[in-house]
Amino acid sequence: MRVVQFVIPGVGRRVGFIDGDDVVDVTSSDASLRSVFDVFEESQTAGKSFDETLAGSATEGSDRLNYEDLLTAEVGGDSTYLISPFDHPDDHRVIVSGTGLTHTGSMKSRDQMHSDNSEPTEEPATDSAKMFQMGIDGGKPEPGERGISPEWFYKGNGTIVRGPGEGLEIPAFALDGGEEPELGGCYFIDKNGVPNRVGFALGNEWADHETERINYLYLAPSKLRSCSLGPELITDFEFDELELECTVERDGEMIYESGPLYSGEDYMSHTLANCEDHHFKYPLHRVPGDAHVHFFGT
Repeated sequence: MRVVQFVIPGVGRRVGFIDGDDVVDVTSSDASLRSVFDVFEESQTAGKSFDETLAGSATEGSDRLNYEDLLTAEVGGDSTYLISPFDHPDDHRVIVSGTGLTHTGSMKSRDQMHSDNSEPTEEPATDSAKMFQMGIDGGKPEPGERGISPEWFYKGNGTIVRGPGEGLEIPAFALDGGEEPELGGCYFIDKNGVPNRVGFALGNEWADHETERINYLYLAPSKLRSCSLGPELITDFEFDELELECTVERDGEMIYESGPLYSGEDYMSHTLANCEDHHFKYPLHRVPGDAHVHFFGT
């Protein structure tokens, strides 16, 4: 299911799903469901899945909106516009984090950033290359076994998440603003402290590569930036293979095209289960009622 959240100016926020060229406004049929958090809470109470709860709350009389109109609407304008497809009523109960060095491409770029040696070597020369090799060797354990821990970093809380059409800031103290198109896993922690993956969303993880380039120990502060999610929360995506592309336009002119980028388990040194296991093994990450957005790299 392709889930969106949006705002009708003068009316308020809504939650719905994509059906063909339309967005089905579930809130118009059930005013108690105004967000993905509301849908999750209701699904837990009713003992149903998230998808069953959302789809079952729609009726033949549910309002429908043209999806293209929402995609092109100005955020904060007079027309109905999209917001981040995943959030929490309390921004401070959202943990935004990520796992790096999970893909060959990310390892190569990080290795070049952290090494003075442009010549390839047989043995991993940098800590980044060593970390990637650890994933190759132990990041895909057999079911029921715990694999090697991947790299992990903290980005911020829900206040840093931007939706479609919103800007990503480059603070005055920053040296750079770098695009990082990735998939983000979106989770709610239920009342028993069990993580529930609601789905995945496309995102721009956005980091300061020039700061990180100074010294790899600056990776932590280089990640403390805003990020984007959306436009959709995909609840039934199989995390195996995804092709992405990043383009940058300025004043109507294309100034950057990444070409094909790949994400998903087929291109990773860690399984999804291993990444999730190591993220949620910490009690701090299993607080009932919290939400998590975790980026998996590209």
